[in-house]
Amino acid sequence: MACPHCCRAMIGPSVLDCDKAMLAQECRRTLDAGADYLHLDVMDGSFVPAISFGPDVVRNLRAHFPSTLFDVHMMVARPETQVAAVARANAVDAGTGRSLTQFTFHVESTEPRGLTQQVIDAVKAAGLRVGLALNPDTPIETVLKYSEQVDMVLVMTVVPGKGGQSFMEGMMPKVRTVRAKHADKDIEVDGGLKPATVDAAAKAGANMIVSGSGVFKADDMALNISTMKRSIEVHGNGMEESALSPVRRDADGSCGDVGSVAASAAEGSKD
Repeated sequence: MACPHCCRAMIGPSVLDCDKAMLAQECRRTLDAGADYLHLDVMDGSFVPAISFGPDVVRNLRAHFPSTLFDVHMMVARPETQVAAVARANAVDAGTGRSLTQFTFHVESTEPRGLTQQVIDAVKAAGLRVGLALNPDTPIETVLKYSEQVDMVLVMTVVPGKGGQSFMEGMMPKVRTVRAKHADKDIEVDGGLKPATVDAAAKAGANMIVSGSGVFKADDMALNISTMKRSIEVHGNGMEESALSPVRRDADGSCGDVGSVAASAAEGSKD
């Protein structure tokens, strides 16, 4: 188990699982239910088979959510061509002065072409946060040589672009390796995360949880989000029960303690 870290517990709904005809409304619904950021998958039909949406949609969403952190997950073959377009959707946190847009690209799309450093530099020059992702088959060492320079490392816990997959717990040693090197760096996991699987990621040291069906297909969206956040706070931050974020529920909007993270996880893992 990873040592407790100080990184903020954050839940980011993956909007691929929402009703995309109602995209802004669905994003609002997750934020009202307690989500901390939005995970926006840009897919080009080349790096992965599917096509989702592009930077224009991200920019449209920014008009609706000027103060929300966007994690723009670039599952594209040539991320270097998209930096300027994503930067047009940027916003800055008034309190911290930090960018509210994170450009997360895959090392598999740049490393074979010798462009990883160039893309990192370009994203920084554009004023964006930098996220670096790796697929399940990619050794963690490929990312570690750049990890000092990026704001976040994303460990994929499914193969991007293939549906019907389950959470790959075998990816957790990668998370532990990054956490051991970086006690204060955001580490995100994406793929198959929900209340029934989040504990493994939290114990490994992940603090940013991407959840699609675990949020949008939940019987109670607010309960699932708060359950996953509490798991990170317990297993990653080492917080005592009294200090945990409150349990929330959709039905009445109230917050209350249900006794333990385990109890709330049992309630929230029906999907």
